[in-house]
Amino acid sequence: MARDLNKVQITGRLGADPEMRYTPQGSAITTFRVASNRSWRNVEGTPQEETEWFRVVAWDRLAEVCNEWLAKGVRVYVEGRLQTRQWQDQEGYRRSTTEVVANDLIILDRLHEHSATQMPSSDNTTSKRVLPRSEITVVEETGKPQSKSSRRQKHSSSKVSMLQNNSTTILPHARKAFEEEDLPFS
Repeated sequence: MARDLNKVQITGRLGADPEMRYTPQGSAITTFRVASNRSWRNVEGTPQEETEWFRVVAWDRLAEVCNEWLAKGVRVYVEGRLQTRQWQDQEGYRRSTTEVVANDLIILDRLHEHSATQMPSSDNTTSKRVLPRSEITVVEETGKPQSKSSRRQKHSSSKVSMLQNNSTTILPHARKAFEEEDLPFS
């Protein structure tokens, strides 16, 4: 049987602060909206721009981290899957919404650009952060992952760490941060 693919990758800015709540079973859920701009030139050569809004849902530890570190205006990269939910509202009308269920999230802004998201690194400099659902490795300025033992010693109480990176492109370095067993393919 062939495997299907449902994968979404977006970059954009949060339109408002994230909202967090808990299910009756105690699972954390954080929702936020991301505005993603598309630019092009029309037939006459005039620049055009269009904004598409995406509703994003994060669960469990990723939800808690998003609620703690994201704020209105912060630029993010979100990776996840599309999901459509249907329900009946209080007036009896059927409603539906399509949303991105986040698996990974990367904050693309430098932390000093948005004071609400500032988080100093161990050497008191500003850092970019990678916030995936699974545990991540702290990456030093060299881009080399730390060993598991040193990571466990430094971050034994927390599964979310910082990615230190001063370059403008964060995605290639983020891929280096995952251990082989964290990859979705083998």
